[in-house]
Amino acid sequence: MSKVVIVGAGAAGMMAAIAAAEQGAEVVLLEKMDQPGRKLRITGKGRCNLTNTAPLKEFLTHIGPDGRWMRNCFAQMFNTQLMDFFEQHNVPLVEERGSRIYPKSGKSLDIFLALINDLEERPNVEIRKNCAVKSLTEDRHGVRLQDGTTVRGDALIIATGGLSYPTTGSTGIGYRLAEEAGHKVIPQVPSLVSLSCEEPISQELEGFVLKNVALSITRPDGKKLYDNFGEMTFTHNGIDGPIVLSASRQVSRLLHNGEKLIAHIDLKPALDREKLDHRLIADLDSNGTRLFNDALRLWLPMELVQLALNRCHIEYYKRLHQINAAERKRLLNFLKDVQFTLNGTGDYNTAVVTQGGIETKEINPKTMESKLIPGLYFAGEVLNLDADTGGYNLQIAFSTGYAAGKAAAQRQPTE
Repeated sequence: MSKVVIVGAGAAGMMAAIAAAEQGAEVVLLEKMDQPGRKLRITGKGRCNLTNTAPLKEFLTHIGPDGRWMRNCFAQMFNTQLMDFFEQHNVPLVEERGSRIYPKSGKSLDIFLALINDLEERPNVEIRKNCAVKSLTEDRHGVRLQDGTTVRGDALIIATGGLSYPTTGSTGIGYRLAEEAGHKVIPQVPSLVSLSCEEPISQELEGFVLKNVALSITRPDGKKLYDNFGEMTFTHNGIDGPIVLSASRQVSRLLHNGEKLIAHIDLKPALDREKLDHRLIADLDSNGTRLFNDALRLWLPMELVQLALNRCHIEYYKRLHQINAAERKRLLNFLKDVQFTLNGTGDYNTAVVTQGGIETKEINPKTMESKLIPGLYFAGEVLNLDADTGGYNLQIAFSTGYAAGKAAAQRQPTE
């Protein structure tokens, strides 16, 4: 019987332990915190968006930097197999908007309990808590712990996560261990995270939610980097919400490299400029005696009125019938293109995932085994793989964990 040592008892590590144990391996699962699965228990705001029912071809388009790398791994465990796993572990699931899969209870704790109960019932699995890893052993099949002890195996799986939500134990130790083994590690930046703006966000805007708007992000020269439609929120220093989180995957690294980008918000995406201009002309004519600052409520929610007054440069108390063509054009431009200068992102305390990590070209995509060190495996967020919101990232964690655990268990015991 081979012995598999796994570092990190998150989603990837626990699934790796289950897969290895199913193959008959002796498994030692090491967790630095006092409880496993801390990040899993808070993911999706405590609801746990487990996976997505998108077909494989579409699913891969949501993963970067090269989603195709996951094909061999998904051939072993994809969304249907993952859903079957949890339903067989008495966790009913439900599909919600955007093909997102959640536990029917709405509690991520149920996902964690299914995994940990499975592991605790297996006689060939040992879970060791409060075990912080210091370094690898010489053969790279085991680890030295901070307390001075050594844990050795026939195979080692590093599933330590990234840097996001550091309070759950994500410190980036896996990157250092990979470099210690000679692997290339792509620099990390926060991803699926809020974006900060150079312009101050007023108090009336903070926390305000914009629904059914279009967001695009460009370089100052106009080159478009992102374009989507949906919901976003203003924060104390920038913007957040579903379409902003998705945008951050495309622009976070550029912002962390010091670039400044432009966010363009279209408040009326259902109307093109010509149709909206015709509507403005009609509204200005039919409400000619109303004052501009009062009439803005014709086109905007109250929270955006002051911003419009500041940006449009039209006298507050001007009657609508007095507004000239140039002023109407400025109002039209505001409604179709509210601009903010982006100058950074939120930190790892709020980032959903980490972008960057171990270079996948150095990893066997079928087994997750290092191409440099036989018997050394990697799984989960520690790899240079990240995806959009919608359950894609957790599926990557579970699938890479499963593939690594299965392959590691099949290694022949060393003499």
